Amino acid sequence: MATKQILRAQLRSYPANGHSAYLPQVRKIVLEYCQNLPSSTNARTFISNDLQRVAWQNPHVEFVVKQRNGHEPIARGFYVNGRDKVIPLQEFEVNGVEKKIKQLKRGRIVESTTEAARGIWSGLHVDTPFKI
Repeated sequence: MATKQILRAQLRSYPANGHSAYLPQVRKIVLEYCQNLPSSTNARTFISNDLQRVAWQNPHVEFVVKQRNGHEPIARGFYVNGRDKVIPLQEFEVNGVEKKIKQLKRGRIVESTTEAARGIWSGLHVDTPFKI
């Protein structure tokens, strides 16, 4: 009986989020600002003072800085699934700009404010264990 040959391409695995690995969903963040508008002052301050530190803390994210004269400052996040998200930055202080960058990095976190209707069930929380 002949054995079936296994090719190297059949042995590769595809990366996915799971219990042992985490793949960040954001791949690129573009910061766009105007050199002359006063609404871009805090974005320019963040770019000149804090952006390098944030980029060093997140080596998996590509940071791009673009100058757009005559436009309000924005942060645009590009994600692995092909989508992008735009956040205007004209209303925020320097630390607010950093918070919005962090929001682009981690995505949306949904937390419930109420407890589940039935609560959390566990076989350890009953008086007699479940028997089959």
